[in-house]
Amino acid sequence: MPPTEVLSTPATPSATASALRRLADSGRLELALPGSGGTIERWRALADFTFGNVVVGRMVEAHADAAAILAELGGAAVARSQLWGVWAAEPPKPVLQATFGPDGWTLHGRKPWCSGATICTHALVTARAGDERRLFAVDLAQPSIRAVPDTWHAVGMRESDSGAVDFTDAVAEPIGEPGAYLTRPGFWHGAIGVAACWYGGACAVARTLHDRATDEHALAHLGAVMSGLHAAAVCLADAAREIDADPTDRACTARLRARTVRAVVEDAATATIDRVGRALGAGPLCADAEHARRVADLTVYLRQSHAERDLAALGRDYAEKEFSWLPNR
Repeated sequence: MPPTEVLSTPATPSATASALRRLADSGRLELALPGSGGTIERWRALADFTFGNVVVGRMVEAHADAAAILAELGGAAVARSQLWGVWAAEPPKPVLQATFGPDGWTLHGRKPWCSGATICTHALVTARAGDERRLFAVDLAQPSIRAVPDTWHAVGMRESDSGAVDFTDAVAEPIGEPGAYLTRPGFWHGAIGVAACWYGGACAVARTLHDRATDEHALAHLGAVMSGLHAAAVCLADAAREIDADPTDRACTARLRARTVRAVVEDAATATIDRVGRALGAGPLCADAEHARRVADLTVYLRQSHAERDLAALGRDYAEKEFSWLPNR
């Protein structure tokens, strides 16, 4: 049964949690690892989950990313009954601190932007250990870990339950060496997994226009939307082949590839939202609850990109290379 068949859920965090548990119990969250030869199948699954429900797709991506990170950095395998998050956002403050004591590592402080704060059973969490950034695996059943109420006010992605979490000397297991979370090749492979989800969500938004385009005005928008999504799909497929051919990034192309693919997919998804609204007007946004929720969710999800900051970083990467009309990754 395709993933989209199990994702028609009410718009509540508890319903999202129930859908995710059903997927986990069925084994359908056990996706091929990036670079394993099945990268495109992994991304197709992520796109399909997000096509069915943007929030569920986003949560599945985080769980699958956690499994890939643990495999790459030598952590324990994810059990079928578990739901993992990756809580790695680090604004200037607050700062989550990690301390090593007689009984091992503990975390204390507040972590913002924790998707699945009351849904996940476990999480990979970044924290500061002195001047170093380290990654830790945490069992969220500990009473010393508490989701902070009323810290997520967005209309979009509301069911992702992405508020802040307080840690009070919570037991944590270090994963990898300090800094390894960002320096491993899989960091950039995982970044494209997010783009695969954006693509799936954008395709679901585009379907609304596809089903209602009858005049030349709407058909012109549909043509523009579908050509942009086609380019995004080709870009994702090309990147998957490259990753499977060089999973450890011997060619040192992973960062440029990921930034390029994310820019292409983000542009296509943003154009899709804009053109569907311009073609159909406010009607679907006001009268079609599923479409309205999907557009709101995807709009927030796309802001996981840092927009012009990411484009500037991408431009800097290209500026350091000799110009060519051929892709020069």
